[in-house]
Amino acid sequence: MKENRITDLFGIRYPIVQGGMVWVSGWRLAVAVSEAGGLGLIGAGSMYPGVLREHIRKAKSATKKPFGVNVPLLYPGVEEIMQMLVDEGVKIVFTSAGNPMRWTGFLQSHGVKVAHVVSSVKFALKAAEAGVDAIVAEGFEAGGHNGREETTTMILIPAVRRVLSLPLLAAGGIGTGRQMLSAMILGADGVQVGSRFVVTEESSAHILFKEAVLAVKDGDTDLTLKEIVPTRLIKNKFYEKLQALYRTCPTVDEIKALLGRGRAKKGMFEGDLEEGELEIGQVAALFDDILPAGEVVRRMLEEFRLAQIECGKFQNFE
Repeated sequence: MKENRITDLFGIRYPIVQGGMVWVSGWRLAVAVSEAGGLGLIGAGSMYPGVLREHIRKAKSATKKPFGVNVPLLYPGVEEIMQMLVDEGVKIVFTSAGNPMRWTGFLQSHGVKVAHVVSSVKFALKAAEAGVDAIVAEGFEAGGHNGREETTTMILIPAVRRVLSLPLLAAGGIGTGRQMLSAMILGADGVQVGSRFVVTEESSAHILFKEAVLAVKDGDTDLTLKEIVPTRLIKNKFYEKLQALYRTCPTVDEIKALLGRGRAKKGMFEGDLEEGELEIGQVAALFDDILPAGEVVRRMLEEFRLAQIECGKFQNFE
């Protein structure tokens, strides 16, 4: 690709970033995406510090290409994780689910490039105030942890672009080259892709979860748990229990009691399709197969380029 602010910022070939998803994004997936010319991210949200350190070291031994780590700021033990990232020489960190003000300066003082994930213009402005190097604007379509605003990617990207000039990645509902081109036409400099990389060979998701993702049709997911952390889930037995509880007007404590601990691990990593949390984006309805991560990148780029050519054939309405 020609000059691009995302590729220039992170030292990568293509402006495609793999989302750092819990229980999915280990070192094998991150390395595969980086080797294909994108930016792979290790998902720290489901890893103890020692496990995360092991993944970072394995990634460093497996590739010379840039890769990064995604850190959800609302999780416990962030202080230890941030210091460990610096000690391990990680040069790219994506932060999410929290206030970037506390850690952006610390990371940048150690030569780390920082991007922050937001779900609204309000939080994009706060991230810019914190001094981040790039913004990831994630629309309502996204899987996993999401924003309460329910702003779609198609609205969010131009809304953020009109108020900020920072390098901007679009996320949420993006898994094809056509969607990538659409996001960049709307004002993004590149894309962050999560759900499509769940159903790859290198993803650490359980095969049963991958198969459940491939079975998703339009309307099979829902954004729920807004009282705790808004999360988009596949509708399964646990989801139905949650909806039954909502009909009783529960307290937050009652919702937390039903949620319990470890449901995302149970569903996505251990393959319990009935009682686990199955986090995925709406775009999963477009997926038909499990591919190598590098092939996902290649196909996205091929479709992106073909769509660019097709755009030149559109009727001129002068």
